[in-house]
Amino acid sequence: MSCGEPHETDCSEVLDHLYEFLDHEMPDSDCTKFEVHFEECSPCLEKYGLEQAVKKLVKRCCGSDEVPTDLRAKVMGRIELIRSGHAVPDQDLTAPGAPAPQE
Repeated sequence: MSCGEPHETDCSEVLDHLYEFLDHEMPDSDCTKFEVHFEECSPCLEKYGLEQAVKKLVKRCCGSDEVPTDLRAKVMGRIELIRSGHAVPDQDLTAPGAPAPQE
């Protein structure tokens, strides 16, 4: 996604690291760059707002539930695959040879 306008920080970089920004897991200098980008780029600001709302909803609905370790590992594995540009298989990554879900 891009608004088509040149920015000091590219839209793809902002979107690739959006959850790090939302989770306050990046240096202050990077946070400042992202904040400047959001002021300039309405498509990225809209995506930020949507992801922020989803995060708040999940926290409100599931915030007190403990996440099983294997589920967390599976989700983090898929996130890393997506971030690295690899295709994410439909089947369970933790069960070798597991059949893909039927549609």
